[in-house]
Amino acid sequence: MDEVDVKTPPVIEAKRLTKRYRDRIAVDGLSLNVQKGEIFGLIGSDGAGKTTTLQMLCGILDPTQGRAEVFGYDTVRDAAEVTSRIGYMSQTFSLYGRLSVEENLAFFADLHRVPEGVREERTSRLLEFARLWPHRERPASDLSGGMQKKLALCTALIHQPDLLVLDEPTTGVDPVSRREFWEILYRALAEGATIVVSTPYMDEAERCTRVALLHEGRLIACDAPTGLRGQLPGLMLEVSADPQRRALSILEEAFPRARPYLFGEQIHLHLEEGTGDADALRGLLERREVSVREIRTVRPGLEDVFVARLSEGAPAPAVPIFSETERDRTGVAVEAVDLTMRFGAFTAVDRLSFSVRRGEIFGFLGPNGSGKTTTIRLLCGLLTPTSGQAVVAGRTVGKENQAVKSRVGYMSQRFSLYQDMTVRENIDFFSGAYGVPRAQRPARRDWALTLAGLKGEERRMTRDLSGGMKQRLALACAVLHEPEVVFLDEPTAGVDPLSRRRFWDLIYSLSDQGITVFVTTHYMDEAEHCHTLGLLYYGRLIAIGSPGELRSGMRAGEVLETECDQPIRALALFQGVAGIRPSFFGDRLHLLVDDAEAARPWIVDRLQREGHRIHRVERVPLSIEDVFIAMIEMEQARLAERQAAGSSA
Repeated sequence: MDEVDVKTPPVIEAKRLTKRYRDRIAVDGLSLNVQKGEIFGLIGSDGAGKTTTLQMLCGILDPTQGRAEVFGYDTVRDAAEVTSRIGYMSQTFSLYGRLSVEENLAFFADLHRVPEGVREERTSRLLEFARLWPHRERPASDLSGGMQKKLALCTALIHQPDLLVLDEPTTGVDPVSRREFWEILYRALAEGATIVVSTPYMDEAERCTRVALLHEGRLIACDAPTGLRGQLPGLMLEVSADPQRRALSILEEAFPRARPYLFGEQIHLHLEEGTGDADALRGLLERREVSVREIRTVRPGLEDVFVARLSEGAPAPAVPIFSETERDRTGVAVEAVDLTMRFGAFTAVDRLSFSVRRGEIFGFLGPNGSGKTTTIRLLCGLLTPTSGQAVVAGRTVGKENQAVKSRVGYMSQRFSLYQDMTVRENIDFFSGAYGVPRAQRPARRDWALTLAGLKGEERRMTRDLSGGMKQRLALACAVLHEPEVVFLDEPTAGVDPLSRRRFWDLIYSLSDQGITVFVTTHYMDEAEHCHTLGLLYYGRLIAIGSPGELRSGMRAGEVLETECDQPIRALALFQGVAGIRPSFFGDRLHLLVDDAEAARPWIVDRLQREGHRIHRVERVPLSIEDVFIAMIEMEQARLAERQAAGSSA
C-alpha cells in the first residue's frame, strides 16, 4: 500500500521454485521477488501452494528444483542464516498452553538469544501493542483464539526479525481481533520489517503493497492491488435489489457469462465493455417483480478479481434437491429461554433467550471466546445446560438429548472428517452413525457425492482433498440423515472466496427446502446473507435482528470512506483523535464520526497538510463490520464503566 524501497537488492528472490510430492506438483516454477519494506501478499485457491511456498522461503522445506535467496542467503545452503533473520508464524502456531503469556515470550526470547538488556522493554512494548498486558499472567490455553493469534505474533516479533512470514495468521479470528492484529503488523512495518503474508481475506490482501495470485502451484498474476484490478476488463456493476436471491437467479439466467454473485447485501455483475446498460438491467428485474434500489458502476475489488480469474471455465456447481419430502416451514425450530452454561466459576453462556424460525438462516456473531461454540454444543445436545432451557426441533435440550441429536446435523470448526479414510468411507461411517436405514444408504451416498462435487472421487483419501472439497464433504456428511436443523460452526474459516461462495449456495439450498441453518462466521459479508443475526459478547446476547435492522438501529455515528495514497500512514493521523474512530476496510479508511458533513472538511485538510493525495472522501452506509465493531466497543465501554463504578463504591 505505502511506498517501498526499490533501489536496494530484494529481501526475497525466488527463481523457478518447484516442489514435487511423488506424482503431485505443489509449486510449479515460481519466480518472484519481495522488496524491503513491503507487505507482500499471497492469495489463491485451496491447495494452490501458498503454505509450501512460504515454507521453502523460510528454509523449512527444500525445493525439488529452482532456488530462493533471502537477504542474499540461499535457503538450502544457508538455512541457519535465513532462519536467524526471520519470524515465522505457521497456521498451527506454536504456543505452550501451560505457560503464561509472559513465560511464552520469555521462552521465545531465550530461543532467539534476545539480550537481557532489551528483553524487558521489548516484552512490555509488545504486550501493550497487542493489548495483552492485563492478561500477562494467564496461561496461554486460557486465552481466546484472537488473543492466542496476537500472542503468537508477539513471539515471532520478540527478536525483531528483519522479515516476518505469516501463513494465514488471522483465520478464524473475529473482526475486532483482526484489526488489532493488523495494527501490530503496521507497527512492525514502521520499525523497518518486511512482511510476507498469505490470507483468505481479500480485504487484507487489499492492504498489501503487492499481491501474488497462485493457482494449482503456478503464479497467475503478481502486481499491486490497483494493477490487479486494472487487469479485469469491462465493467463491474453493483446491484441492490429485493428479493436478492430472486434478482440473482434472474441475472444468472440473463447473463451466464457474467457470473453474477452475491457480495454482501449487493450483487456484483462483471460485464464486457459496452454492455452495462443500467436502465435495461433495471427493466429486466422490475418486469420480474424485483424491486431495484440502485444499480451503479463500481471499482472491482480483489475479491472480484479472484472470483473472475479462478472461475473462468469452471462450471457452476449443481445443487441437488435435499429431499422430495414436503417440509413444514411454519413455526419455531429453535427456542432458548435463559439458557446458561457454567464451567466452575466461569460463565460461558449467560441467560440467552432467542428463537429461530423453520427454514431460517440464523447467524451468530461475536469475538473469539464469546460463547458461540458452547451455545451450539448446548443446542445439539452435546452439553447439558446449567440452567434455563432450549427446545430444538420439538425436543428439550438436557432432557431429550438423544432425540435432539437425531434431528440435527452438526459441522464443527474442524469439519469432523476422518483424514485417514476415503471419501466413501467417511460417507458410509456417518450414514451408520446417524442411523440412515441400510436400504437408503446407496441413494444417500450418491446424493452426498453430488452435493460435495466428488462424483468419481470416492476412493480419494480425505487428507488429500482441498479445503473447499473437505468443507462440502463435511456438510454432506452432516445432513445425510435429513435433519430438521443444521448447525455450522465457522464452516468457511480459511477457505478461499470462490469455495466460500459455492458453499453458501448449498446453505441457501438447504434453507429453500425448509431446513433451519444455524451458522457462526467471522466473515462479515457472509453475515449479510443471514435472515437474522445475533451478536454475542462474553456469553450475553447484546443485539439481535436482521442485517438491515441492526444497521438502521445503530446510533454510533456516520462513516466517511477515505481513499488516499499511503493509507497506513494516514491511519496514524486519526488514531487517538477525539470524535473519530478509524479502521481499515480493505485498502480504504473508514472514519466513524458523529457528523460526516461537518467532519469531512477537517479530515481533507488534515490529509492534505500531511502531503497525502486524496482520491475520495465520501459518506457510505454502515457495513455490518462497522456495526459489529461499534457495538463491541460500546459494550466494552459499558462494562469498563460498571467495573470502575464497582471499584470506587
